[in-house]
Amino acid sequence: MPRRLTIVFALILFAPVLLGVPKAEAQLGIRNLCPVVDIQTRGATYEPGGIILTTFDRDNLWVYDVDRDRRYPLPETFPCTFNCRLSPDMRWMVYFNDLTNAYNQMRLDGTQRSLVSEYAASVEWWSSDTWLVWTPGLHAYLQGPDGTRSPLDVSGVVSVQPRGNWGLAVETDGDGFRRALVNLNDRTQRIELGVDLTYFDDYGWSPDGSHLAYVAPIFTNDDELPDGSEILMATPADGSIVQLTRLLESYGTARINGLAAGELHWSPDGNQIAFWLVDLGGFDPIETALTAVLHIVDVNTGLVRKFCHFETDVHTPNPPRIVWSPDSTHIAFGADIPGDEKPNLLLALDTETGIFTILSEGLYPALGAPDVTAWGLPPG
Repeated sequence: MPRRLTIVFALILFAPVLLGVPKAEAQLGIRNLCPVVDIQTRGATYEPGGIILTTFDRDNLWVYDVDRDRRYPLPETFPCTFNCRLSPDMRWMVYFNDLTNAYNQMRLDGTQRSLVSEYAASVEWWSSDTWLVWTPGLHAYLQGPDGTRSPLDVSGVVSVQPRGNWGLAVETDGDGFRRALVNLNDRTQRIELGVDLTYFDDYGWSPDGSHLAYVAPIFTNDDELPDGSEILMATPADGSIVQLTRLLESYGTARINGLAAGELHWSPDGNQIAFWLVDLGGFDPIETALTAVLHIVDVNTGLVRKFCHFETDVHTPNPPRIVWSPDSTHIAFGADIPGDEKPNLLLALDTETGIFTILSEGLYPALGAPDVTAWGLPPG
């Protein structure tokens, strides 16, 4: 039996047994949240408040103060998305200083700035007081608060486990690629994740680093194009893999998110994962893509919620970038509403009611799309 078809039978036919999915979880369906009210405009206040970082021009990163409904640019910053990182406590940001060509950290209101690294391709928060620094040569090391460096063996690795020593590796597999979690201290320890396929390979680490959620392509026929995709979750501590979603049963052909990897967004409390589900009118993830709708899966129960009051046809190569509010109750993103005369909007979704609200107008597509960088907390 071909290898891909074998994977399909394991994932679909025997998933509740082989992947450890509880029976109650496997039976859960999709809950539609479709409020009758139109997209709202914010009032004098908007809970849960906080600070959203985004762009309103081509030159700067901007602060949008949700509590005060005001915005202002941050000097010596540059528009950014995935290369700007929010700290675990959601009060600091690592950002690229366009003037000094170095990575710095600052409070979300632009205050208390300090140098992190003068020579880096990317800087991430590995823990609350330690950075993961990637060099331009694709080497990596952990940098402590006192500046000490601990090199990591990241050959073939595209992402490192927060607070841990596992990495997501992408390896050649004949004419294609496969993924695995590997122990960076002992490469003989690994967890196979299966085929790596463009537009079906998104992933995201849980906030505490204990789990990796990832998208897997599902093949029900022995061909090159998958019939759909599902979200699975791997746990390095015990080597287990569970299937979180049953999207193929409800939607048929669909893809999760877009070309960019690392955009499966966990809520800060670690209980939910938000994603765009892109309906495919055929089997091609680009040519037959129709509309994208926001969904959330509960990692504890497998319940999927669909927020059907907003959909977008701006999804290829990537749908709008989404960020969670600090209290895990709302999601923000930038988008244009088809058919209206408004410029690009900063939208927020209340995940309990399904109501979308316009927070501000005029987002600028500095990096090709009117994306949001982060939603965090002011200095406290």
